[in-house]
Formats: sequence, C-alpha cells, structure tokens
Amino acid sequence: MANIIEEHQIDATDQKILSFLVKNARMSYLEISRECGISGAAIHQRVKKMESLGIITGSRLLVKPQALGLNVCAYIGVSLSSTKEYDHVVEELKKLPEIVECHFITGIHALMLKLYCFDNEHLMKVLINTIQNIEGIEKTETWISLNQAFERQVWVKGYDYVDKGKDKSSRKKSTK
Repeated sequence: MANIIEEHQIDATDQKILSFLVKNARMSYLEISRECGISGAAIHQRVKKMESLGIITGSRLLVKPQALGLNVCAYIGVSLSSTKEYDHVVEELKKLPEIVECHFITGIHALMLKLYCFDNEHLMKVLINTIQNIEGIEKTETWISLNQAFERQVWVKGYDYVDKGKDKSSRKKSTK
C-alpha cells in the first residue's frame, strides 16, 4: 500500500490540522488556525483539499454501544464455501445492523466481523438465524470481547515510515 503522506504530499501543517481534528472533529477552524499560526481561510482550504483527495473521509459522532444496551461485543471469523461467494456474502452481511465492521483478512477465515448485541442470547440468534444461514458461508468462529482496553484513531503526527529500498532523504518533499 502506498504511503498516503508521500502520495498526497501532506506537509507538517496538514499533519497538525489532522491531529487536532482526530482529537476533536468539532474543533473550529478558527481554533485550529490559532494553534497553527495561519488564517482560518487557509485551514478551511487545506481541509477541503484533504477531503477532495480522500485523506479525510468524514467526521462522525461516536456513541458508546453500552449506552444503547449493546453490552456484548463479538468478533466472528467467517469461512466461505468458495471465493466466488465473497461479493454475495458481503452484501448479505451489510443488511445486519449488529455488524459494525467487516474485513477481508488473511489466515484461516476470509472475513472478520465486529458486531454488537444486547446479550449472549441476541448474539446466538444473530449467529444461528442469520449469519450461518447466508448462502456461501461455510463456517464461523466467534470470540467475545470481555473488555475493550483502548480505542483510538490512526495516529497523525510522528510517522517514521520508510519504504523498502528507500531512505528518508529520497522521499518527496511538499513545496506547497
């Protein structure tokens, strides 16, 4: 995967803006401009450019699942009967509101799902009555999370990434 910082030429100011927005997506451009030492209009332009490039894919309000009574977090490894079933299975899984993430993975399973349920009985019903009945799913393996030790966004500042075969001095530098 290409290094997005090189590919889109994010400079130190962009990284600083992103670091503020990752911590608080509601932070005003005026507040960020004061921290960065540039105008609010410049912040606005940079954010819009990062949105148009797909670097920023939106902002969202996070709700604690437990506040809604969703007290069980589970991960489900899904094995497919055939790789041809991937698109169909993913489309069927999208219909289940309990599933909040679906990843195509390496290893013994093809997919890894993250879902929230009210309790173990709800989880069992989702597994038996829906997921395991989707045509193309061969088997599942379930893990229940006992506690989420931490959660965070991707880090923005302090990347020390070097492509194999390249050193830091050969990276493109932003002139913008």
